[in-house]
Amino acid sequence: MSHWLFDLGNTRLKCARMRHGGGLEEATAFGHDQAAFVDALRRHLDAHQASGSACLASVASPALSAGVLEVLTARFQRISVARTQPRFAGVRIAYAEPARLGVDRFLALVAAHARAARPQLIVGVGTAVTVDLLDADGRHLGGRIAPSPRLMREALQRAAAQLPAQGGRYREFADDTEDALASGCDGAAVALIERSRDRAASLLGQVPALLLHGGGADALSPHLPDADSAPSLVLEGLAQWALAGIPGPRR
Repeated sequence: MSHWLFDLGNTRLKCARMRHGGGLEEATAFGHDQAAFVDALRRHLDAHQASGSACLASVASPALSAGVLEVLTARFQRISVARTQPRFAGVRIAYAEPARLGVDRFLALVAAHARAARPQLIVGVGTAVTVDLLDADGRHLGGRIAPSPRLMREALQRAAAQLPAQGGRYREFADDTEDALASGCDGAAVALIERSRDRAASLLGQVPALLLHGGGADALSPHLPDADSAPSLVLEGLAQWALAGIPGPRR
């Protein structure tokens, strides 16, 4: 029986088949803005003769989640939908109301702790920048949420149409508008991460490891040279969920 994992975010879906023991095969991503997104997912699964079981983590709209679940239900005998838990796989979240912590952040914490039992600052860069602090014992100490550089650029263009939503390169002191926009928006995210890490070091008495994931992480990596890259971190956490065998609905 094959086991598939699906991470449905605000802008794209990532999916991968799980290897025996919890490892992942190469992940594939589909943007929500692609024409016929659901049809593209169907074709991908049919090309790989997908069957067996599926685990889904979603922070997308209910309508989009329902569309993906319809595709999965037609192909898999068992489906599990991941939900944030107050305690799971050695991780204890900080939120008093678990449902208010996005399942993507929760699974990223689970995956980070499974990688190494050490203090970590886990940063996701997607539609938003999320920052979460985890101590060596798996205790989540809370986090931050801010707009991603891409969202900042799009918001600026909506307010001032002459400002381009893309382009430019990072420079400490830019001498043209596109570079200034890239430098300001990327720099704001980097500064948030650096500030969070500095405060975390004061709180923990040591500098936490920095773990970057998400579709926008590559753009920030050059400015955070000691960060570890984990492009499929949420899927890694979802694999831990699948291995735990939490029951899901059967067809």
